[in-house]
Amino acid sequence: MSTAGFNSQNGTGTGQTYANGPSQNPVALQQLPGVSYGMTNQPPYNPVQAKAPAPPGPGLYPAGLYQPIPPVSSYQPGPPPTSYPSSAGQPLLPRPPMGGHPSHTPPQSASPSPGPRMPMPPAQATPPPPSVSSSSYYPNPQQPMTPAWQYNTPTPPLGPATSISAPPMGPVANHVNPAATLAGPSLPSSASYSSAAPLPPPPNMSYSTTQPPGPGMPPTSLHGYTQPGVAPPPMNPMAPHTYQGQSNRPAYGPPPTGPTPAGPPPTMKPTSLPTGPPVANATPPPPKADAQCGGVVNSTLSPTEPDSQEGDIECPGAVAGNGPQATNSYNHLDNKMAGPTQPGPPGRHLGHYPSLPPGYQNTSAPHATPPIHPAMQAATQPYTQAPQLYQQPPGGPGPAQLSPSLAAMSLQSSTPEALRVVNLLQERNLLPPAPVPAPTPCLTQDLQKLNCSPEVFRSTLTSIPQTQSLLNKAKMPLGLLLHPFKDLSLPVVTSSTIVRCRFCRTYINPFVSFLDQRRWKCNLCYRVNDVPEEFMYNPVSRSYGEPHKRPEVQNATIEFIAPSEYMLRPPQPAVYLFVLDVSHNAVETGYLNVFCQSLLDNINSLPGDSRTKVGFITFDSTIHFYNLQEGLSQPQMLIVSDIEDIFLPTPDSLLVNLNESKELVQDLLKSLPNLFEKTMETQSALGSALQAAFKLLSPTGGRMSVFQTQLPNLGVGALQSREDPNQRASAKDIQHLAPATDFYKKLALDCSSQQVAVDLFLLSAQYCDLASLGCISRYSAGSVYYYPSYHHQHNPAQVERFQKDLKRYLTRKIGFEAVMRIRCTKGLSIHTFHGNFFVRSTDLLSLPNVNPDAGFAVQMSIEENLDDMQVVSFQAALLYTSSKGERRIRVHTLCLPVVNSLSDIFAGADVQAITGLLACMAVDRSVTASLSDARDAMTNAAIDSLMSYRQSVLTIQQPGLLVPACLRLFPLYILALLKQKAFRTGTSTRLDDRVFAMLQLKYQPLAYAMLMIHPALYRVDDLTDEGALNINERTIPQPRLLQLSVEKLSREGAFLMDAGIVIYLWIGRNCHSNFLTQVLGVPNYAAVPDNLYLLPELDTAESQRTRAFIGWLRDQRPFFPSLHIIRDESQLKASFMQNMIEDRTESALSYYEFLLHLQQQISK
Repeated sequence: MSTAGFNSQNGTGTGQTYANGPSQNPVALQQLPGVSYGMTNQPPYNPVQAKAPAPPGPGLYPAGLYQPIPPVSSYQPGPPPTSYPSSAGQPLLPRPPMGGHPSHTPPQSASPSPGPRMPMPPAQATPPPPSVSSSSYYPNPQQPMTPAWQYNTPTPPLGPATSISAPPMGPVANHVNPAATLAGPSLPSSASYSSAAPLPPPPNMSYSTTQPPGPGMPPTSLHGYTQPGVAPPPMNPMAPHTYQGQSNRPAYGPPPTGPTPAGPPPTMKPTSLPTGPPVANATPPPPKADAQCGGVVNSTLSPTEPDSQEGDIECPGAVAGNGPQATNSYNHLDNKMAGPTQPGPPGRHLGHYPSLPPGYQNTSAPHATPPIHPAMQAATQPYTQAPQLYQQPPGGPGPAQLSPSLAAMSLQSSTPEALRVVNLLQERNLLPPAPVPAPTPCLTQDLQKLNCSPEVFRSTLTSIPQTQSLLNKAKMPLGLLLHPFKDLSLPVVTSSTIVRCRFCRTYINPFVSFLDQRRWKCNLCYRVNDVPEEFMYNPVSRSYGEPHKRPEVQNATIEFIAPSEYMLRPPQPAVYLFVLDVSHNAVETGYLNVFCQSLLDNINSLPGDSRTKVGFITFDSTIHFYNLQEGLSQPQMLIVSDIEDIFLPTPDSLLVNLNESKELVQDLLKSLPNLFEKTMETQSALGSALQAAFKLLSPTGGRMSVFQTQLPNLGVGALQSREDPNQRASAKDIQHLAPATDFYKKLALDCSSQQVAVDLFLLSAQYCDLASLGCISRYSAGSVYYYPSYHHQHNPAQVERFQKDLKRYLTRKIGFEAVMRIRCTKGLSIHTFHGNFFVRSTDLLSLPNVNPDAGFAVQMSIEENLDDMQVVSFQAALLYTSSKGERRIRVHTLCLPVVNSLSDIFAGADVQAITGLLACMAVDRSVTASLSDARDAMTNAAIDSLMSYRQSVLTIQQPGLLVPACLRLFPLYILALLKQKAFRTGTSTRLDDRVFAMLQLKYQPLAYAMLMIHPALYRVDDLTDEGALNINERTIPQPRLLQLSVEKLSREGAFLMDAGIVIYLWIGRNCHSNFLTQVLGVPNYAAVPDNLYLLPELDTAESQRTRAFIGWLRDQRPFFPSLHIIRDESQLKASFMQNMIEDRTESALSYYEFLLHLQQQISK
């Protein structure tokens, strides 16, 4: 799967080179305009803005100049300031003048944006749709026809009425003969499959009776710490029939044209077909550059000619019937399925504040959202019922009836709560008692059942604006957040015929429409494709002639076993190389003993097969290799002291087959800690060790695990300390967030070209310049683990976390030689990516390794108006090699409605997804501009969106800070970001800690990142079984969430704060003695140890409840959060209190003061 270089596979990799300097492969560093390649480039579109005025430009929100606002950090109570010093920097979101309404000049191609309007009664908010004709053409011949944009041809003159969705009249060669269907299916002789109900197989066929367990199975752990693949699968009940032989219905997308019978018009605007003689698929487009293969896909390609190019990474395979006749089988991975979601505690809302600041009123408590399973971050709301495997539900519309189904949909009437007006200055108790659920897109129920799980694929706006000008007016970012390789039990389809659109390369999915049994219309480009003969057979129901019932069309998340056409080289073995720091500082920390013991314990659980290879390199001021070739009596150490010109002493014996040399590997791990026990070598030649490891892994690719404990100070890549501890809290703009050298970035790009990913474990109490070292993982699709103040004796909590993380790291699922491409409906475009990867072309991410713990984010814009579309779709395809040597493709498809009013856009806003995307953008802004610019930009993002809502959606102006209910937590999340370790000022924050927090915000999936942004606070000294969950015969208490304020604490209680990577248990000075004795095992408060990090396993109900709750929180995430039990006198109390987002500090506003600040800016 390796390629010759980094250059684009489709010939589009042109543009400027990296600003950081030349690379060993200059061609590989070519960039594309409008594509973000990391922290060194300024993104062209950005929905947050700097504090300095700038001329209007092609930004995301093209508007006039604006008056800059004072930064939050300089806010003082009193009259609003009248002047504000501006700073250089291009604004990400040019804002309109503060004094009046923004002026918007949409492009000529854009439709006018709707202005403010009077609200209609709920019953009349959306008028009933007109009745829809059963045919797919318009019944009004006088209606003007729109250009046939999808065919690039002029509108033909009106002619006889035609319908591409109507079945042909009379015998047709490409249509199913009913008599033949009744006689029995004609199947490939080699087809094999699995089915739920075994039937007598046809002649010359074999089958398996294996049946995956259904929803009646007992509930399983959500995310077993050492056992991936047990999360609820994103499988959903079958959609209704999408094809009926004798019915005509509108196709999904722009319909054909022609004279039509009288009657009211359907819901979509018409689009004409090209003139000329009819063809088989009714779509004769010109040759089109393949976005995926890089070649030209000819519409006249013969059925036996594969449309693949050698340079295609995510290639082509047998598409739409091309390729050999192959087996048609369906398997189920892991054979595990989650049971029904357990109900949470009864709905409760928080109590009111005993004393309210000026401006607050004792209003009625807000509507309490019923608690749901917090482990899923409430993202599985559409999946609360147990999925049924491919069972046909009675009646209801399916994907083929999208047009009439969506016409009957009313956004306003279906989401009244989302648009309920909330005055944040009056209603204080806005935090729900359970985690915030992901908003459900306003689709029909049947379509929503088919949609992708928000845990995997999530949009910042669940209602997509029709035009870019409308998006600009809403002042909210449009983007996607993905968790593509998440541990899931999902359907796996084995077939060499992978059906894809011949024109845009989209994989067939639940949101395509079948015009008849032989043709399907793509939901991204709206072209018509033929259904391959093999796709006519359904291996699940063992029926023929029902392609709409295939697993590929019933699951928004599915995995394919890829044929050989998707490989550039044979799958390589799993290769693991460990690069270990053995300097004096490393030996002092004691990490080497923990690493060696953990690898010994899990060596048989490393993902791989009989070909798996391992190797070891250690380094201090020299580089040490280890010959582990089979036949040796003991490992041989080979020392290379010339670190300026690294070479491999015995290249063939440094990476060895694990099965053949397992005893030598175990001997090395047992003796390694003692080899360097008395070393006094203090220097670290990390750069040279990385170069040696790169040379060793280049032929095969693989995973490089680097363990470093100090600042590299010798040889290439040597660094100097850049941190001034005296400036940690006083400096307004934090310096040195960008790398000090481009050595590590260039080496990472070389690694990426050879399919090598680098994971960095940093264990140090001193400054290590993570801003520079982190580049080795960021651009090679690796991950960074950071353990500050690690010591095997002085910090046992970090040792426990390191042990647990290592176990997960060594045993979790892994994919090699991966690429990921994100496709979207015509008219939408992707312009910026966030995460750890290398951008190979405009929409192709290079991922030498992919792991189930990595998240990604993308920013999007609307290039063409979506007037003709009721829905749009997004598809992420991840092509990878499994540790067993299988080439696989995991596909996720998301469908969202298109709207044309601001109120509908606001109603569909996903406040957590918006916050997560803004955090990624703010990290980039901190590096490319300054930290103060990033902070101002986040504040302006809240001001702009709420100002747009006030000016364009609200019709009755009244005092206060008015927001829609769906955005009621937006100001709180923005304030939490401003106080987060990555962006806070005025507080002593180590530079490495700040950089690591920034890396985590861009790497972690949204559910885990939100805990780091806004921690969860619970009271745990009064846990009960009321409303508890029952998981695997364990009773899990469900305490309610509390607001992050000292006002919610009590000295008589104990409070647990879940901050993502760390959990604090704060014990009040007057805590009840029952909790101290029954849970902590101490007689009184004074007896609580200072560095307690483990709860004793006591045989009491209180101890069991508390340990079960903490264990359940830990099981929800792939990393291990350490537990710190703190008292009022503990040093960690400051860290605990810094997470009290709603309280004021010396340098930061309280939540109420921040709301007043926003109100002042919006009311200007």
